[in-house]
Amino acid sequence: MEASNLHFLAILLLLVTNMSAITSAASSSSFYSSNDNNSNFIKTSCSTTTYPKLCNQYLSSYASVVRSNPWKLCNCALSVSLQAARNASSLATALSKQRGLTKAEAGIVADCVENLGDSIDELKQSIKAMARIGGPSSSTAKDKAEFQMANVKTWVSATITDENTCTDGSTGRKVSAGVKSQIRSSIVDVARITSNALSLINSLKY
Repeated sequence: MEASNLHFLAILLLLVTNMSAITSAASSSSFYSSNDNNSNFIKTSCSTTTYPKLCNQYLSSYASVVRSNPWKLCNCALSVSLQAARNASSLATALSKQRGLTKAEAGIVADCVENLGDSIDELKQSIKAMARIGGPSSSTAKDKAEFQMANVKTWVSATITDENTCTDGSTGRKVSAGVKSQIRSSIVDVARITSNALSLINSLKY
């Protein structure tokens, strides 16, 4: 092969290599920029909630799923609330089986387990209703969407009431500090996470 041809091939190979590197760098830059935008969307949305730090803590890991979609953010917030309620229910159930509880303490914990069970059911209904509405581009009639959203808000509000009732149940009653602490530690975050979900839902446009 002539030297001129070899020289041409070398230049062509160099150009292809450089173009590949540039494309890769651009793609990587776009990826990180997109991730930053997604994270910023969640942080900005959480800033309007009652407990913004807690909101961002629990929802930031869903940035790639949510992107900049407020409906997906609300769905993730409800799912996080549901999982938190399930975890709290498991802890309360374990506490109910703990030896040495007084009659009053056993009654309070049993009520707490029941309230959390109601919370779980209400959050499940909320998630199903949100799926039926389907977001701002859904073909669901406006009046039907408004009815479903009113149900969602009612259920999530009821969830918060149930969770707060759980911690309020020990107020003014003969309950040891240890039992009070265990109930509070398992419930407080759940109520706050759910409160944040309601704040996000209240800001939805549909």
